[in-house]
Amino acid sequence: MKKVLILCTGNSCRSIIAEALINAKLDGISADSSGVKASGRVNPNAQKLLEEKGIWKSEYHSKTIDKVIDNAYDLVVTVCDHANETCPMFPKAVKVIHVGFEDPDGKGFEAFEDTYKEIEEVLLPKVANAVLSLDDDKNFL
Repeated sequence: MKKVLILCTGNSCRSIIAEALINAKLDGISADSSGVKASGRVNPNAQKLLEEKGIWKSEYHSKTIDKVIDNAYDLVVTVCDHANETCPMFPKAVKVIHVGFEDPDGKGFEAFEDTYKEIEEVLLPKVANAVLSLDDDKNFL
């Protein structure tokens, strides 16, 4: 099982949606999420959307990077520019990719649906490819 961390600024919308989508749709990959400056809450529209899609889990919550920094991850994915610019160094060498999405926070429910669709169509294939390339990289070492 490959471990992926989705990193955002507030860990209330995009990273939670990405975590849920990866856990629901990518076999062999387990995702966590956290925020550089976590808001401490999941946006109600993000939770409602994930509940409607049938992929909400009660353990999804907003947490700061210090709660996960010591976990072993195979891949870190930043989903906002701020997190990309301030991504911390992890104790173990880890591959980092950036796939930015517009923040739906403060917008209507439709913006969350659009973000969900974009994460599903853009982020999931990139995460799957990045994880596959990790095994390829190890074969060349």
